[in-house]
Amino acid sequence: MWYICAMTFRILTLCAALVVLAQTVASVPAQTGGRPENQPSVSSPLVQTGGRPNDRTLSPSVAGQTGGRSDNRALSPPASVQTGGRSFEHRSASTASTAVSRGAGDPAASADTAGGPDDITPSHITVANPPALTAPWPLHERIAWIANLLLAILGYAGILLALSILKDIQRQTRYAETAATAAAESAQAALLHAQAIVQSERPWILIMAEPSANVENGFVVTATNRGRTPAQIVALADEISIAADEAHLPSSPRYAHGEPSAPLVPIYLLPGESKGIKNFCRDDVRALCASEEKFQRVENWEEKIFLYGKVIYQDLIAPAGEQTHETAWCCWYIHGRQKSGLVMAGPAGYNTHS
Repeated sequence: MWYICAMTFRILTLCAALVVLAQTVASVPAQTGGRPENQPSVSSPLVQTGGRPNDRTLSPSVAGQTGGRSDNRALSPPASVQTGGRSFEHRSASTASTAVSRGAGDPAASADTAGGPDDITPSHITVANPPALTAPWPLHERIAWIANLLLAILGYAGILLALSILKDIQRQTRYAETAATAAAESAQAALLHAQAIVQSERPWILIMAEPSANVENGFVVTATNRGRTPAQIVALADEISIAADEAHLPSSPRYAHGEPSAPLVPIYLLPGESKGIKNFCRDDVRALCASEEKFQRVENWEEKIFLYGKVIYQDLIAPAGEQTHETAWCCWYIHGRQKSGLVMAGPAGYNTHS
């Protein structure tokens, strides 16, 4: 960028110097041969014949006759000669009456005609126009032309330089974009790796249904920490619902007591430790069914009993105030005539982990 600015400043300085020089030379008048230029010289030649100015053009065909012959002279037509922008009309110098009078009555004239100057035939006289003068090329115009040529060359060179620099910038920008994309991908991979490490080290609470060791046909819903760090259960919720099958359950779990509530005693689970969060047995079925008819429908599997809920817990090694995790669960209680069972079941929305 600094190189381009320096080149532009040098070009402008050279152009200014050339313009000043052209104006200086234009102020001095150019002279040629002691007189101003472009002033053509006017040539006005004097043609003399016989010692006096000749303002007439005589015809070269003049026939002199001596010895009793008449002097016949042909008269030339008028000719127009321009000198210095004005035209002069040249006419013949002799007339036929003068020639006759000299030849007939004047002996001296006859003698002159026979051997004098009149016997000499005048030669051709040609008056040529002066050649057209070509005005010389003024010096200031030459300097201006050279300056314009230099400006054009420098401008072309500047354009080529600018295009080269733009191509370099475009190439560097492409390289920078490629490097930025690679860096972003590397950062994303590193973030995913860090998240995988954090996820592998965090606590994971899973729900299982187990038979009760103290109550016959009784079952316990336990929460087990399968992670690598301790967890604290901060809220619990559970609900029991009777429906014909899983399709008749609400689309999302509904709790009669509203939002999950915190346990009365804080619950901490170390890795591999379990804790029972819900107990259910065969005797609880009659209390759940409001009538005998409904109880018979449960015994005949016309309707099913579903137990569902969720556990909200927090990672103990995470900073305070971090987002908690949640595990939702759902079980189907199978009521038989002699024996009963409790298995994990329910729609996908009732069994989630976060």
